[in-house]
Amino acid sequence: MPDAIKRLAILDDYQGVAMSMGPWDKLPGVEVTVFRDTLTDRATLVQRLAPFDAILAMRERTPFPRALIEALPNLRLLITTAARNRSIDAAACADRGIVFCGTASSGDPTTDITWGLILNLMRDIPAQQAALRAGQWQTSVGWGTEGRTLGIIGLGKLGARAAKVGLALGMKVIAWSTNLTDERAAEVGVTRVDKATLLATADVVTLHLILSDRSRGIIGAGDLAQMKPTAYIVNTSRGPLIDQDALIAALKAGTIAGAGIDVYDIEPLPKDHPVLSAPNTVLTPHLGYVTQQNYRAYYDGTVEAIAAFNAGAPVRVITP
Repeated sequence: MPDAIKRLAILDDYQGVAMSMGPWDKLPGVEVTVFRDTLTDRATLVQRLAPFDAILAMRERTPFPRALIEALPNLRLLITTAARNRSIDAAACADRGIVFCGTASSGDPTTDITWGLILNLMRDIPAQQAALRAGQWQTSVGWGTEGRTLGIIGLGKLGARAAKVGLALGMKVIAWSTNLTDERAAEVGVTRVDKATLLATADVVTLHLILSDRSRGIIGAGDLAQMKPTAYIVNTSRGPLIDQDALIAALKAGTIAGAGIDVYDIEPLPKDHPVLSAPNTVLTPHLGYVTQQNYRAYYDGTVEAIAAFNAGAPVRVITP
């Protein structure tokens, strides 16, 4: 059996809720230290993390490339919230003999944010609230969902859930991805089309893809130019799926009606980032996974992972 974990670092607790949401009392003898900020300087991060034998990474807020992993001599257990984390080098963990594992999660809260953004855009809710508070009444006319066309890019689990909500709201739903088949589209109850058709006909385009070399920049300037000037685009997956400069240019030029964005090229978003001043946007700070239920599942899973490691039987191990 391995020596028991003695020191746990919890990273990037932006809201300051980790200690109140986790059953840390079930880990007697483990010193838990919480860090609320994100460090990007490698040397400073190494200095901070060097004393810990266990680290909990909140999603992809702090990446763990090989160089960082190899610079942490005491690390024996690296935990990521949820079941996978592409910003952590699993092979480097295996080479160092570090156990890399995940936690449980709760449901699919990203669908909530996707539809929150879509409905806020279509019904102009943020601007209407601001106008009402300023003493104005009904200053714009929004779109209802009934009869509109929803274009889903990526029809995996999350894309399928978003599609089903659209169908329930009376929308025509079309979908495209590189490997999408007619059979898969039929399973979800939607129609497979090619990319150009989706962009040209959808009133709302929403992305549900994993970020990879193939999907990075899958929506560029040419793609945005194919969209209707009355159409909206929504991204709750990963920021680099859309060419950010091209998106901002399209918004400023008015060639699309607006964008709902929950994910960005840089997170946390710098205060002077140009997307913050782009018109016709609804912006949220990567809230797709941020719910009470999910956080409690993450921290329960962390406690379980440490207890299992200490017992010599690690759970939910992630391999290269």
